[in-house]
Amino acid sequence: MTTMAYVTRHPRRALLALAALTASVAVAVGSSASFSASSANPSNTFAAGTLTILNSKEGLAVLTASGMKPGDSATGTVDVQNTGSLSGAFTLAKSGIVDSDAVNPLSAKLDLVVKDCGDFSSGTPTCDVGDPVKYTGTVASMGTVALGTFTASEKHRYQFAVTFNSSAGNAYQGGTSSVQFDWNAS
Repeated sequence: MTTMAYVTRHPRRALLALAALTASVAVAVGSSASFSASSANPSNTFAAGTLTILNSKEGLAVLTASGMKPGDSATGTVDVQNTGSLSGAFTLAKSGIVDSDAVNPLSAKLDLVVKDCGDFSSGTPTCDVGDPVKYTGTVASMGTVALGTFTASEKHRYQFAVTFNSSAGNAYQGGTSSVQFDWNAS
């Protein structure tokens, strides 16, 4: 019996055979029998570092002088440390100047020199003649002074020296001046 004769004699069986053949081809084509693999990196964590400043004279004056006459000087030191875990660019600035005489402000006649006595994260610092000067000028004209980058735990001693300018005349007698020094890091 030929295929055509079988199909015409048993149409249902032929249709079932054709459907089974079509289904098996679809399964074979659809599965495409490929390999797969996967990998994961779980529990990725992140934490922010810190940038903090320790000032050995926090809330106190670095230097105080009274009864000054032209040519007199006074000095003081302060230790500043990066107590954070990150490096930071440190700066020094003045703020809050208060002069008793607005016409003859004493801050304009106070010559200030700020020296970096160096990193003393370990050891004892000394302030010597050759230490780098970070600022020189009057208290009144001081802006923001770049001190450099401090790594975590780095500690510097700064020496402040103020001299009552010898050119100050009688107009400055009895004058007073106060200023705040601000340490910042970013």
